[in-house]
Amino acid sequence: MKINRPNVIAANRRPWLLAVLLSLLAVPARGQLFPSKPPAGAIAEITASGPQRREGSVYIADKDVDIHYLDMRLQADHVEYNSDTYVAIARGHVIFDYENQHMEGDEAEMNVDTGRGTFKNVRGEIRLQRQPNAMVLVSENPLYFEAKEVDRFGQDYYEIHHSWFTICEPKSPTWQFFAPEAKLTVGKTVALVNANYRMFRIPLFWSPYATAPAGSRMRQSGILLPVLGNSNTKGFTVGDSFYWAPKSWMDATAGFEYFSKRGPGERVTFRATPFEDTFIRYNYFGVQDREKQGGYEQRLEVQSLWKDGWRFVADLNQLSSLTFRLAFAGTYGEAVNSEIRSSVFLTNNFHGFSFNAVSLNDRSFLEISPQTSVVLRDAPEIRFSSVEQAPWNLPIYLSFTSFAGAVYRNDNFIGTADFVPRAEFAPRVTIPFHFGNWLGVTTSATFRTTYYGDSFNSVGDVSGNSVSRNTGEFLVEFRPPTLERFVDRPASRHRYKHTIEPVLSYFYVTGVNDFARFIRFDSNATLTDTNEVQYGINQHLYVKHGDDQPVDLLSWTLVQKHYFDSTFGGALVPGQRNVFQALDSITPFAFAATPRNWSPIVSDLKLTPGGPYDAESIIEYDPQLGKVTTIGTLLKVKPYSEFFATIADFRLQGDPIVQQPSHQIRGIVGYGDIARKGLNVSAGVNYDILQDTLLNQFVQVSYNGSCCGLSVEYGRFNLANVRSENQFRVALILANIGTFGNLRRMEKIF
Repeated sequence: MKINRPNVIAANRRPWLLAVLLSLLAVPARGQLFPSKPPAGAIAEITASGPQRREGSVYIADKDVDIHYLDMRLQADHVEYNSDTYVAIARGHVIFDYENQHMEGDEAEMNVDTGRGTFKNVRGEIRLQRQPNAMVLVSENPLYFEAKEVDRFGQDYYEIHHSWFTICEPKSPTWQFFAPEAKLTVGKTVALVNANYRMFRIPLFWSPYATAPAGSRMRQSGILLPVLGNSNTKGFTVGDSFYWAPKSWMDATAGFEYFSKRGPGERVTFRATPFEDTFIRYNYFGVQDREKQGGYEQRLEVQSLWKDGWRFVADLNQLSSLTFRLAFAGTYGEAVNSEIRSSVFLTNNFHGFSFNAVSLNDRSFLEISPQTSVVLRDAPEIRFSSVEQAPWNLPIYLSFTSFAGAVYRNDNFIGTADFVPRAEFAPRVTIPFHFGNWLGVTTSATFRTTYYGDSFNSVGDVSGNSVSRNTGEFLVEFRPPTLERFVDRPASRHRYKHTIEPVLSYFYVTGVNDFARFIRFDSNATLTDTNEVQYGINQHLYVKHGDDQPVDLLSWTLVQKHYFDSTFGGALVPGQRNVFQALDSITPFAFAATPRNWSPIVSDLKLTPGGPYDAESIIEYDPQLGKVTTIGTLLKVKPYSEFFATIADFRLQGDPIVQQPSHQIRGIVGYGDIARKGLNVSAGVNYDILQDTLLNQFVQVSYNGSCCGLSVEYGRFNLANVRSENQFRVALILANIGTFGNLRRMEKIF
């Protein structure tokens, strides 16, 4: 029998049965609740292997009924299709597929014209493609759900009733989200109302509203997983945050934490990229502490590239007190940082010139009880300079540096006016000489004129009187020939190159009169008269394998300075710590408490920097004290992709007047990463050998499966008289979602 309708044609899988092809006039537009009409000629094909019949406008088919329409497919044991309303009623082993959406149920009623329908007793999944993320455990498992009833609107939107969700294996899920009502937008998010989270079907927490990603993007607005923790000083910690992502280029997080023994705390993070070359980030953390160690810290970062080479950068930091950082910092490295630096600058480099408008603020905390700090500020300040250029096409190169602005200093001993004017202009001429291939000599002469609007008087008080200096500076750099030797190993295709480069330079500065009158705002005020020579050697061992690029396998620098003027024009004050440009240009560690003609001998040995075996050893020998004053060793090993180890040992044993003796060792060893699947382990210590004190230690063990992971950490802080804390942290990691807990990422030593 053949049914003669313009939009209905019958067909069958077996020769003696009719086949039905339905021509549909409408198809739902993707993601729309009320779809538009389908393209002309769109048809739906219905096949069945059982009996079929027609009752008016209703076509009835049984056994292995299969409806295909564009990318949509509906299968069932029994189907009743109304050609007037385009509604198909399916019962028995209902299966629905559309792109990455799959549902199975007992029965369904669906409009094949609009794509809207209702499904009963549903088991469904949304197949997702996830991008790797170092911060989140990523799983390729689909988002799986079971529900009593599912209403489908359009092709991307579902309302799901009396359901639970997971990305674990559905037969035995490790965790589930249960919700009486949920709204699923494919490719975006699933929103759960009155959701409760269960681990092994045991309820752990409830939320009036929660969201989880249902697409490849993980940036979805919603309430984040709660934060839980415990320590002997802060007590039990509980908190939560709300994540807001209204635009693809902007997001924010606002949350709270409550420490049962200390009080409430708040955290805020804001990120935005409003334009292609502009980035904004803001962080805030504060605690209202019952133990009087509370406070806050905040940071604002802005980076922006403008037209014509202009660049704007702002990095603003504020800390209420060092005590707060020591008491509440999350890691040891953050806790012991006693400097707060802020900078804002606008810069442009053009035709060999550089323009900078700068504001700098530096606050260094010295003591916590009573709290003392040094505040230094350069604001506002304009800097204009040039690189070396040869305007006459001769080997004579001209350059200059200049600045003008205002400076400020405030501490327990020095307090200046808010804006002390300062200006400097320093032109330089450089002339290179070449004596064949065996010697190169570069000479440069600089005239520097500097003005400060304030100064010290004869008794060391801030006077309000201006001070200026006009200095002449002369530098000669000798470049003897580099000694080289090549060694070939044909069997292993390795080639080695050993180089020895002599280092020899002479530097002379004169004209710094009344050095004691200059207020130490920054390194510019530490320029002194000097008459010095620096000498030493640089050695490198390069290795090249086959056609690969050569690698600097081993390098060793050995340098020292000789000062012909042991008092630096009278600037050196015996019996106290002296820090000048002439001294710290060879080593960052102070060493001058008496007049001296020799600097320490500095040895710096490096092994494959940045490679799988990275080591550095710094040793300083002071001939005036007759002993080694500095020993520093850093070793970083990463022989395999998952294993790493770092150890740092540093010892200062020079003159206690200029540098208090210290000896600390820090180490960390680990396997894996917090978001890696499988077993991950890390441990670290920081030990003060002279004080025989364990300053910090932690042990972290985690295991990540296909859909979740568990991390456990013990940590200890021992910081002065502020913090003696034992922390116990447990974090439950949900794949593709986030972390339930407050476990930090593994701390690394640099």
